[in-house]
Amino acid sequence: MTRFIHDRFAKEYLEEMLSPIGTVNIGRDVTSEVREIDVYFTPGTPIPEYTENLGLLGKMACTTAIFEPFRNPIAVSDVWNCTSKLFDLRRELERQARRDNTRYDDAKLPFLWILTPTASKSIVSGFGGIPNPSSWLEGIYFFPEHWQGAIVVIHQLPETPETLWLRILGKGKVQQRAVSQLSALATNDPLRITALELLYRLQSNLVTDIPQELESEERELIMAITPLFQQQIQAAQQQAREEGLERGLERGLERGLERGLERGLERGRQEQQRLILSDFLPGKFGELSPKMSVFLTPLSKLSATEFTRMLLAISMLTVDESGQQQAVKLLAEYVLRRYLNESADILATAVSNLLELPMVELTVLVEEMPQLSADELRARL
Repeated sequence: MTRFIHDRFAKEYLEEMLSPIGTVNIGRDVTSEVREIDVYFTPGTPIPEYTENLGLLGKMACTTAIFEPFRNPIAVSDVWNCTSKLFDLRRELERQARRDNTRYDDAKLPFLWILTPTASKSIVSGFGGIPNPSSWLEGIYFFPEHWQGAIVVIHQLPETPETLWLRILGKGKVQQRAVSQLSALATNDPLRITALELLYRLQSNLVTDIPQELESEERELIMAITPLFQQQIQAAQQQAREEGLERGLERGLERGLERGLERGLERGRQEQQRLILSDFLPGKFGELSPKMSVFLTPLSKLSATEFTRMLLAISMLTVDESGQQQAVKLLAEYVLRRYLNESADILATAVSNLLELPMVELTVLVEEMPQLSADELRARL
């Protein structure tokens, strides 16, 4: 079952990486038998710098292409199935040309890229796959010319920055090393941010959907992803400190350097944590619900340690409605912890009572919490 989680990750990953430079269609159907193409890519307006940053993946996306990623090593039947989709698509394009009374041009046929972690020599040679070292890297085996396709053996690709965005789709140690190499990129690198968002989602799905079925390599992958998440948060907090320092210096000129620095740092940190949370929640659940919005301001005042723990806990939740409900409870719990020192059972009851309030009353109570004593808050709940 974990294979389907990884398959979904691969399709979403390719969609996010390629969408800035073209149109990506996931699950494109061909023929009446409904063979589904995993990822169908059509180039758009060129963005040379972005394409160059994608490295080998960007080079593959210079023409219309079909990407068929596999989590496990391909079998002969897998290659036949992929090439059948390409041949079916060719017949579809020919029929369309006849309907339009135009001449069919093979140049319009997409190039088929079969992505596999490993592949046996017999499979590669059996389909006539040969390398093209003068133009392409090691690990890519091209079919005979008119087949317009190639097998990309990810684990044979050289471990260079040029292949990083393809090695993310590898397996085991190769994938783990690729994930770890993301740490060398700038924390504000758009490709790194996109990859991490999808990796966090993969991590969450693996942990929450079927934790008992996880293989050892998947557990190691989860461990490789977690430090990157913490690194990203620390970078955001560092930015908050820097912004806070700037604000503090400005205030210090007016009200005294020491007082201005202290207030500026703290306000900058809180504002940054609020922005992180307001971006993180819609990114994970697709929306920022009204109840989530109510808790943003008080949660921005958490310590850096507590704030990090909260984000990590949310990242482990599922992305469905159940996960969203658990996230709201978790946010409410962290808010109440700031004002109540209660046992777990009593705190859980307080959270339930708080979330049962109508939105107007909930909003007012959250705003009044800093002015209420613990006894007054207990009485209100």
